[in-house]
Amino acid sequence: MKPVVTSLNIGGARSGIRPRGGDTAIDKRPVDTIEVRDPGPKRGGLGSGVLGDDVVSRKHHGGSQQAVYAVAREELDWWGAELGRDLRDGMFGENVTTLGLDVDAAVVGQRWTVGSAVLEVTGPRIPCATFAAWMGERGWVRRFTERGRTGAYLAVVEPGVLSVGDTIEVGPRPEHGITVPEVFRAFMGDDDLAARVVAAQVLAPVDSLDLERSLARRRQIDQ
Repeated sequence: MKPVVTSLNIGGARSGIRPRGGDTAIDKRPVDTIEVRDPGPKRGGLGSGVLGDDVVSRKHHGGSQQAVYAVAREELDWWGAELGRDLRDGMFGENVTTLGLDVDAAVVGQRWTVGSAVLEVTGPRIPCATFAAWMGERGWVRRFTERGRTGAYLAVVEPGVLSVGDTIEVGPRPEHGITVPEVFRAFMGDDDLAARVVAAQVLAPVDSLDLERSLARRRQIDQ
């Protein structure tokens, strides 16, 4: 079976979720179709790459490199079994829920053709306090980090419309071979992987600089 879109999800800003108050749009709900486009820079841009989807905290979310967020239905099912509860499509705040695609095996820079759009894998989702509050599970950030399968952020290379049931055509794997989970581990403290990711120049310049600075700080602490 070819990989397909099993759910498309958008959310509006709402209160009562974040631990210190304020709005968040992590609560995504299914729709039949979405339109995607490049939202531009994280600050000063359009926020989400999905029309009708809100991004509240633009310091950490949204922008060209985090335009669309994808999670595998199989990963939601794994966590559902682990937590002893059903996790609906969109529960991780993802815009695209896939079926039959190992999202976390994706290589950074790999392209997906979905509907009339072309998307490009850019990196992992970093768990935060809002995500933990939304899930309501003790030690959620730690557990999610240890699992290390975060789903993938995507940039919009060619704008278009996605529909539930669309086939996902996955393009060739870039030769560098660096996967989304490897980039996640690089950001979370694996110095060897961080050095490899920086050297390969697979991230957007601003993200690569952030990782390079983080690596330098970690090495200085270890001295």
